[in-house]
Amino acid sequence: MKLPVMPPVKPMLAKPMSQLPPGMLYEPKWDGFRCIVFRDGDEVELGSRNEKPLTRYFPEVVEAVLANTPPRCVLDGEIVIVAGDRLDFEALLQRIHPADSRVRKLAAETPGRFVAFDVLALGDESLVREPFARRRDRLVDALAGADERVVVTPATDSIEQAREWFDAFEGAGLDGVVAKARDLPYQEDKRVMVKVKHERTADCVVAGFRWHRAAASGTAVGSLMLGLYDDAGTLHGVGHSSGLKAAEKRALVSKLSAYETGQRGHGDPSRWKSEKELEWIALRPELVVEVTFDHASGGRIRHGTKILRWREDKSPLECKLEQMTQ
Repeated sequence: MKLPVMPPVKPMLAKPMSQLPPGMLYEPKWDGFRCIVFRDGDEVELGSRNEKPLTRYFPEVVEAVLANTPPRCVLDGEIVIVAGDRLDFEALLQRIHPADSRVRKLAAETPGRFVAFDVLALGDESLVREPFARRRDRLVDALAGADERVVVTPATDSIEQAREWFDAFEGAGLDGVVAKARDLPYQEDKRVMVKVKHERTADCVVAGFRWHRAAASGTAVGSLMLGLYDDAGTLHGVGHSSGLKAAEKRALVSKLSAYETGQRGHGDPSRWKSEKELEWIALRPELVVEVTFDHASGGRIRHGTKILRWREDKSPLECKLEQMTQ
């Protein structure tokens, strides 16, 4: 493979905000796996946001790329699975499986599609320094003849239309709306776009856990201890999960045991909790969960969070403290 933009590429990112900024281009925020597509003739690589290959997990997307994209190109977008009239993120998670037979079976039963929203290269030409508005035009032209397996995301320059999308898309399982400046060059691993989501969420590192105080010792997890990284790469505790179901509490015992470090942490003194209840078990910072929360102050989440889903597609180092300030 020899392209003007070569793998790996860390995708351009978005920072969370509570309101859409005016004067930008707006797109739906797709709920899938971020993916950089590299195609050079018959060679196709699907790169994830954490630079791990997705190629073997989505053979049907590779076939779709070969049938629908220019012979030499680098595209940025999202792999999604459509179930009825909405997106199915859980079905995507099932696709990350070590058995090739399982991957092939699910590729037929729950096929993925590629939604393109940027282009980094066409032919021998790198487009990363071109303004986004121009890259968008080139993308639309390049995929004009593609079928439903490879589509270009809708876009609008109307903030009123974007607000209507924000409300309408929630029922279809989309995350919200992304805003991009027209003159924005492609900047790897930089949060230079804006995203407005339907609920306040954060991607957090699972730094440890506490045992459930009402269960027999070692049989159920009570809560997860959550952390976020600062710009210097230091992991800070920001809060904990709550509201785990009974089955989840039991299942997490085996899931988390492989990540235990043998170390113990300790919460701040509390008049409401015993010393034993404040102790937590440290984990290697390798697992990521997306959580919802209602309020944050002083770099910490005030109340317990609710776990939305595990994010195998996210690198722990992407989980930054800036999520608490928007």
